[in-house]
Amino acid sequence: MDRLTHYQNLIKQILTEYQKISAQIPDIDIDEELIFDDERSQYLWFNIGWKQGKRVKGISVYTRIKNENIYIEEDWTEEGIATELMRLGVPASDIVLAFQPPEVRQYTEFATA
Repeated sequence: MDRLTHYQNLIKQILTEYQKISAQIPDIDIDEELIFDDERSQYLWFNIGWKQGKRVKGISVYTRIKNENIYIEEDWTEEGIATELMRLGVPASDIVLAFQPPEVRQYTEFATA
């Protein structure tokens, strides 16, 4: 299996596990959705619905693979998807914390771009 396919599978595995854990405490008004786009290497876990007459929508995790690196664009998980990826063998040098400004990334253990 090539690296791209391996990373795609890891991201899908992690997001599916996160969504299953979150679904153990369901909110009947809010749907948790997973969107996996292997063709464009983009992966999204988000919430959408209505609560007390107000629209609820929010991204829990958004990742994409670009230039053979995993770009974490949004991550509102407790431990962070980067931690999960590294536990599964992805080197920090292949992970970009894209939610951080480019000038700050150099001070992390992760890739800058």
